[in-house]
Formats: sequence, structure tokens, C-alpha cells
Amino acid sequence: MKYERTPVSLDHLKSVASMFQLYGDFVEGAPYGSGHINDTFAVTLNQGGATMRYIFQRINHGIFTNPVQLMENIARVCQHNLQSCQQTGAEDCSRRALNIVPARDGKPYVHDDTGYCWRCYIFIEKAKTYDQIESEAQAYQAAKAFGAFQQLLSNLGGERLHETIPNFHNTVARYQNMIRAIEADVCNRAASVRDEINFLTARENDAGRLLKMLEAGQLPERITHNDCKLNNVMIDDETGEGICVIDLDTAMPGLALYDFGDMVRTATSPALEDEPDTSKVIMQMPMFEALAKGYIAGSGSMLCTTELEELSFAGKLITMETGIRFLTDYLEGDQYFKTHREGHNLDRCRTQIALVKSIEEQQEAMNAVVFKAAKEAQLSCVS
Repeated sequence: MKYERTPVSLDHLKSVASMFQLYGDFVEGAPYGSGHINDTFAVTLNQGGATMRYIFQRINHGIFTNPVQLMENIARVCQHNLQSCQQTGAEDCSRRALNIVPARDGKPYVHDDTGYCWRCYIFIEKAKTYDQIESEAQAYQAAKAFGAFQQLLSNLGGERLHETIPNFHNTVARYQNMIRAIEADVCNRAASVRDEINFLTARENDAGRLLKMLEAGQLPERITHNDCKLNNVMIDDETGEGICVIDLDTAMPGLALYDFGDMVRTATSPALEDEPDTSKVIMQMPMFEALAKGYIAGSGSMLCTTELEELSFAGKLITMETGIRFLTDYLEGDQYFKTHREGHNLDRCRTQIALVKSIEEQQEAMNAVVFKAAKEAQLSCVS
């Protein structure tokens, strides 16, 4: 079904809430967060005089065309992570793994009267996400959380997870989509972005590098998050610890390098993803070092030597891929990402290109940082 981002009234939120195993009186609900894809709401219920908050999300059927399979993935991941946390005897497990509130019929989702799929999580209190990383300590904690997330799922049993978005990080396919968008030029925008097109097409060979290594058996497939923006980790308000990885829509088979690459893309520059002034965009080496140390600490002995060797390149690749995606969407008329101003996707593309340039200038130093961190962590694959 076509997804239309229609407003959601309080009455509609109340109706959706009544379909989950929730008890108490509906108090309020309002849009929450800064996500591009799904529609997210914080809902408050009065339960015997105490207020409890929940996160409701209306899944974007235009992007996630099989929301049932998507929720099967998320339910498996959440259950595995929660059980693993509980087995270790850790405290605060309800804050360290997402908790799905089941529907009245026991499923991990509901369909509203218009056919859209919704899910509900327990709200994680006394923690928040950051759209822009504020310190090296935060970068370390977020990277450690993502590394631990991958490591934890390395022993997830059962069948292979569904690919909720086939070819999501297929960088060759992303590149080919851009070429088609350039050739079609449905909005007559290609002539105005010739510099951006030339920059990205000059790096065509980079697009297939990791996929070729996967096909050759040089890189292992893993269960990965596949959208490792720093605002997908909850940071504890008091301790500063990265306590919970969220936004699991794209948790599926992938490469560990894709996740680390997205961390580099989102954490190493002081500029926001859509900063119009690209002179503010730079890959900050201290932030990269914090990411490398945190990720290696979180993932432990999971990483193989080849993965370590490609970590810094992954930062360049995923930044380039994201720039390609933003440019493709701009050329196609801004159909995928939420935009809030004219040329928003073009601004996003240009920040990615500026970051790629900065990474290229520092690639050798980044490689040295990775292997220093691996040696300090005493990984057996590093002599």
C-alpha cells in the first residue's frame, strides 16, 4: 500500500493504544524524535496514579513493504538481547534492550483501521539520544554499544533474518540507482549538480570493493544494525554510558564494516548532516580514535583481521553511499527522505562529499589508529 504521511489525531492514538496490552488511562500523546522514515509518538498513560510512557511508531509501508517480516526480525532481536542481558545478571535490563509491548492478540504489532502497521515499546527513561555527538566520551560509548550489539547477535539462533530492505547497503546498486536518476533527470536538476555528480562518479570503483570481498569469502556476513547513526544509541543521563541500541528496522544480515562506517559518517564531523556551510565539515581524528577504541572494545574478539583492515575505508564508503542516496533522492524529487526546506537533500549530499574528502586526506593515519586500538585491546588476530 502507498504510504501517506497523514496527521495522527489524539483519538487515533487512543484507538491504537487500546489494541496493545496496555492498561490505564490515556493521558497524552505527541510526535517524538527526529527520525526521517517512520512516524513516532510518545504516549503517556496513567496507571494507578503513576505515569508511564511508551513509544508508538507507525511503520512507513512505502519503505518497509513487508512490515510483518520486519516485526518478526525485531521481535527476535529484542527477545534475544533481553534474555542475554538477564542471563548475565546485569541490572536495568529493561533499559538495556528494547521491550516490545505485545498486541492484545500476542503479536508484536497491530494494524489500525486504515491498514497501517504500528508497534509499541516501553519508553526508556533517564536516557536520551543526540543528533550531534558532543564529546569523545559519547562517541566511545555509542561505538561500544553498537559493537556489543553485533557481538551479542553473533550467536542468534534460528533461520537467517529477513532482509527488510533488500540491497539496503548494496553500494553497487546504490551507485547504479544514482546513474539511472541522472539519466532520467525527471525534475531537470542534473545540470545544477554537475560537480557533485562528477565527484561521485570518479569513485565508482570504491562502490564495489567490500561486496567483492564478501563474494570472495574474505569478509563474513553478520547480523548488523545497518543504520548506525549516533542518535540510534540511548545515552544514560547520569553515567554517560551507551545503554541501548534503538531503531531496529534495518537489523538484518550485513557487514560489520557498514555499521562502523556509518558511525564514522555521523560522529566524526562537528557539522550536522544537513549543514549548508561545508567548510564546517571535517573528519576529526580524536573522534575517530574514540570510535575505533569503543567499537573494538564492544565487539571483542568477533572481528577478523580483514574487517580491521577495512574499518577506515568503510567510513569513506558509507559516507559516499549516503551522499549518493541523498543526491539520488534530490534528482528524483525528494521522495524518500523527509525534507524541511528547498534543496534539503542537496545540502545533505554536499556534507557527505565534504566528509569523504576529509577522510581521504587522513586515510593512512586512520588505519594506524585502528591497529593501535586493536593491539591495546589485545585482539588475537593482531600480532
